[in-house]
Amino acid sequence: MKIIIINGPNLNLLGKREPGIYGNESFESYFEKICSLFPDIDFEYFQSNVEGEIVNKLHDYGFTSDGIIINAGAYTHTSVAIRDAISAIKIPVVEVHISNTLTREKFRHKSVIGPVCKGCIMGFGLDSYRLAVLSFLHR
Repeated sequence: MKIIIINGPNLNLLGKREPGIYGNESFESYFEKICSLFPDIDFEYFQSNVEGEIVNKLHDYGFTSDGIIINAGAYTHTSVAIRDAISAIKIPVVEVHISNTLTREKFRHKSVIGPVCKGCIMGFGLDSYRLAVLSFLHR
């Protein structure tokens, strides 16, 4: 099984950015942990602050892997381009958020990508990614 994790803007700052919301661990450190938890899964990881690069990566992996986990960051609430890319590909996509976006600012309550995803997991910190992996194993 091959799963790609795609993180959007500012998630390269995990471990440094607002630790009260996002925690103290970098994603690179967490990625090592998730790879060791699921040694039979071939994981890829991509992060970009650029919307078009995220769209390109969805296109690149949307026909060749078994699943995509995406935390589109702020693009979750605004990107029709990312939504359209998810709609265009053939494999399931799970939307993930570290924080519970429904308990944050009102503008974060609406996801434009959520309706075209298999599901959404939010509010469990970095463990949200592990839960997303489990959703692919138990489909």
